[in-house]
Amino acid sequence: MKKFFELVELRTKVASMIPFFIGTVYAVFRFHEFQLYSFGLMFLSLLSFDMATTAINNYFDYHKAVKKKGYGYEVHNAIVKYNMKPSRVLALIIGLLLLAIGAGIMLVIQSGLLVLLLGGLSFAVGILYSFGPIPISRMPLGEIFSGLFMGFVIIFVSTFIHASDGLASLTLLNGVVSLQIQLMEVLLVFFISIPAILCIANIMLANNICDVEDDVENKRYTLPHYIGKSNALLLFRFMYYASYLDLIVLYFLGVNPFILLLVLCTVIPVHNNIGRFAAHPTKQHTFGLAVKNFVLSNVARIAALGIAVLMTI
Repeated sequence: MKKFFELVELRTKVASMIPFFIGTVYAVFRFHEFQLYSFGLMFLSLLSFDMATTAINNYFDYHKAVKKKGYGYEVHNAIVKYNMKPSRVLALIIGLLLLAIGAGIMLVIQSGLLVLLLGGLSFAVGILYSFGPIPISRMPLGEIFSGLFMGFVIIFVSTFIHASDGLASLTLLNGVVSLQIQLMEVLLVFFISIPAILCIANIMLANNICDVEDDVENKRYTLPHYIGKSNALLLFRFMYYASYLDLIVLYFLGVNPFILLLVLCTVIPVHNNIGRFAAHPTKQHTFGLAVKNFVLSNVARIAALGIAVLMTI
């Protein structure tokens, strides 16, 4: 189990689970709806697929590595660290994908075609992140794709499976596809998602900043390679502070001011962690601070929405 948890990097699954819970609590807060069966199916599909994509990423990094010495290859990649058989890793990946697809199909039957569209698109991006002639992870697009799909799409779908027509609907009747969107409600979900979008993008950016030299040797040309390490660190700072500007938007959209005060309490530890990472960005010692910042600011959002639910009751 220890080898499995390191292969799928279980500790990083907060990047998908926290947006999932944000969307769930928001659905209860905004629409007063909670569908336990749909909740369980999405949880199983999302967690299985997230673990599968991480394992795929490690599998292809193992095969494509040019530099075979250093922290990134010898310690961070569990396949090398535990001398795993690639065939067994591949079998595990296939098993996780089948579990994710099975639960996803059941969720589509339960919640409708829009879940099929967004889920299928998310599956494609997740696979193409590590697979193909030019994977997303080897281009300067990882931050955009990870932020939008893990930060916004997960929150949207995890809200939609409870709220359904309160957000949008996609129907197929007599060969005609009809998409209806409750524009203001979708925009509100997007504004709720902004901190998750930016913080998840920053996890990717922090990872690429730490690995920029090794990545070039392994022919991975990520965003820090193109804009430079110093500019990447400035962007890293900016995205955290921009996530707090979202509070102003939420205030004008009628979110309870008490919620804003609760989330603002995370500014100081987040600011301190930004400084520590910028001073010494390494995968081994400070990369975890980006994950910690994501957890701090977004768990505060979950707590705030939970309090709002109790207040409405």
